[in-house]
Amino acid sequence: MLERNPVEAGAQMLEKPRLSIAFGLERMGLIAMRAPILSCIILLAMVIGAVFGIQRIKIDDSLSQLFRSDSREYRQYEEVTRRFPSTEFDVLVVVEGKTLLQRDNLEKIRDLVTDLQLVEGTRGLISLFSARQAPAPGKLPAALFPADLPQGADYDKFIETVKTNEIIRGKLLSEDGTLALVVLSLEPSIVGNNGLKKTIDEIRKIMATDLADTGLSKELSGVPVMQLEIRNAVERDGLIYNVAGILAGCLIAILFFRKVSFMIVAAFPPLLAILLSLGILGWAGFQLNMFLNVMTPLIMVISFSDSMQLTFAARDRLLAGEDRFSAFRNAVLVVGPACVLTHATAGISFLALQFSDSDLIRTFGEAGLAATIIALIAVLSLVPVFGVLLVRNEQVFAAKFQAADAGVNALRAFCYWIAVRMVGRPGLFSLIAVVFVGGLGVIYANLEPRYRLADQVPDKQQAVAASGRLDAKLTGANPIDILIEFPKGASLYAPETLQVIADVHSMVETQAGVGNVWSLETLRRWLAEKAGSSDVATLKEYVSVIPEHLVRRFISADQDAVVVSGRVPDLDSSAILPVVDKLDAALNAIRQKHPGFEIAVTGLSAIAARNSANMISKLNHGLTIEFALVAVFIGLAFRSWVVMFACILPGIFPVVLSGTVLWALGEGLQFASVVALTVSFGLGLSATIHFLNRLRLETAPGVDAALAVERATVLVGPALILTTVVLACGLVVTVFSDLPSLRLFGWLSAFAMVAALVADLFILRPTAMWLINMSQRLRGTR
Repeated sequence: MLERNPVEAGAQMLEKPRLSIAFGLERMGLIAMRAPILSCIILLAMVIGAVFGIQRIKIDDSLSQLFRSDSREYRQYEEVTRRFPSTEFDVLVVVEGKTLLQRDNLEKIRDLVTDLQLVEGTRGLISLFSARQAPAPGKLPAALFPADLPQGADYDKFIETVKTNEIIRGKLLSEDGTLALVVLSLEPSIVGNNGLKKTIDEIRKIMATDLADTGLSKELSGVPVMQLEIRNAVERDGLIYNVAGILAGCLIAILFFRKVSFMIVAAFPPLLAILLSLGILGWAGFQLNMFLNVMTPLIMVISFSDSMQLTFAARDRLLAGEDRFSAFRNAVLVVGPACVLTHATAGISFLALQFSDSDLIRTFGEAGLAATIIALIAVLSLVPVFGVLLVRNEQVFAAKFQAADAGVNALRAFCYWIAVRMVGRPGLFSLIAVVFVGGLGVIYANLEPRYRLADQVPDKQQAVAASGRLDAKLTGANPIDILIEFPKGASLYAPETLQVIADVHSMVETQAGVGNVWSLETLRRWLAEKAGSSDVATLKEYVSVIPEHLVRRFISADQDAVVVSGRVPDLDSSAILPVVDKLDAALNAIRQKHPGFEIAVTGLSAIAARNSANMISKLNHGLTIEFALVAVFIGLAFRSWVVMFACILPGIFPVVLSGTVLWALGEGLQFASVVALTVSFGLGLSATIHFLNRLRLETAPGVDAALAVERATVLVGPALILTTVVLACGLVVTVFSDLPSLRLFGWLSAFAMVAALVADLFILRPTAMWLINMSQRLRGTR
């Protein structure tokens, strides 16, 4: 195939002293190798500590975690949540059916409401049964629903009265009378601890019992339910990813090397890197969330490729007749520098996430950087330690596998076939690559930011389905709040204050896209219409008799601020943003008329609409800057402008190709996708760096450049192909997640990994060959 054995060629490269592209950092892998038994004892102690660290890891299930930052908007949102603790602690019980208002079913729904008030941790409850009749002068209003419901024609007349009641119509009962909403307010202490699962389970049990045989559908939604579903999904996914990562690593190693000892050498260092990384993250106080939950497959991706390269290099040297100590030492010296550089580029990718405005994404970047460093130390140290401890009878091994290595030889033949054709016409293939990548880049540039709350919540559970029904029947399940803060010393019941509240309420309820508007003005209007009283004394009296938890929904405890709350559907943020901006602009007239009042549009929907597009765009711009930084970094490490330019096209290709797939699917750029592309760019360069490192070693005075490219391809190609396949499969397991964002992250990262291999085989080879020829011609003209 080649003029000389590629393994022997690689061994001879050690005889030529060269500057390390890792500045000697790869030699850390030789330290543990000097005392393998002691190293294993230290490793055992670290593993025990990591196990305890993992048990300390908690789950961050907050729906606002993506937008958590030090921005003014988020601080304002947190302030509203603190002063008006309603939506963050509301369980939404959605009961639906065409027979909802039949007498028997209505009685059972009332029984359900009564039983729900007895659930442990319940602060209060709002339902259609909370509605009141028009009050008689000087008396408190009676309940709209009598203890004994009327029958026959009287019942039909009563139902018409219920459907037209201003308090519940379109808010707690749909216009067509087929959907009822029960808002169950929980104690904050219940939502924030493990008691939430018990409470939600009890609610579901009561629903199933009280509404049995009614033919009505019954579902739960609301922030606490979504948080619980996120928590359950994260715990479930973490188990799946850990098991899948272990099985994938062991399976490929045993198939690849066909010896248990080599399986342990190749697969166990990445698995231990996962354990140690998660343990340290636990001790450091990191919390699992929608992104940190993929840390397990990411660590596997980061470390398994390098572990395979080291093991494969040592295996080749054993086949060439070296003893196990020399084989693994030389593998570290030859392949180790590329391992350091691949982890460094992955670390740069995680560092790039620090430019995000989101605390969640920055935390993910910090955790990824820490895991990258741990994985590098684990792989460089443990592969040679396990190798010298487990590999025995080198001569027998070499004799056995030299004659029975058909699988590896087939892969080498395939890699050689590709290399010969790529270096045959490097200029033409390089030009095609430039045009193709440029065209994909144009498509990628047209991707638009996308965000929906439903993408952060398990879509195979009840919460999303129930929210969809609320979107359809009650104008939406997602709150949008207008905070009104009074001037210092202003009274809640002052004429100007009540006028401001009335004006804001009217403005919100006439705003297209916003419905189900509640505020103090709702009560004032009802009193004026039903009781014929609009005086402040009556309003104050009714507020004083309303349960405290209901009053806190729209009046602050010290009565210096109120909230006008509406609902919007769970649409893409690009569709919600015009609604928010138009509403905010319309409120300027009220601000100018009453300059002492602070009026602000807030709520999770508003925060997401305003910030998501900007945050995603910043991440995307950071990825563009990362292209240049990583190329310069690799060029400086190799001390070669040829390498710097050679790695640009194969590095960009997986990103723009993945973006083109998103564009074709109509997905746009979401948080999960742009983070996946940012990380995949750094990880995908692993193949590029290993090839360029081998090419550097194979290039020598008098050696034809085409032959050097072919040798480098044959030496590193088989391991790159097999590790890419297994790592892509390891990432694809995320398609089993209930979280849409994780599914997107997983399959897109896997696709980007495969695209990186394609770029390495079909773009890097001819580009490197063309640049080498160009460099030689430039030197020849001097």
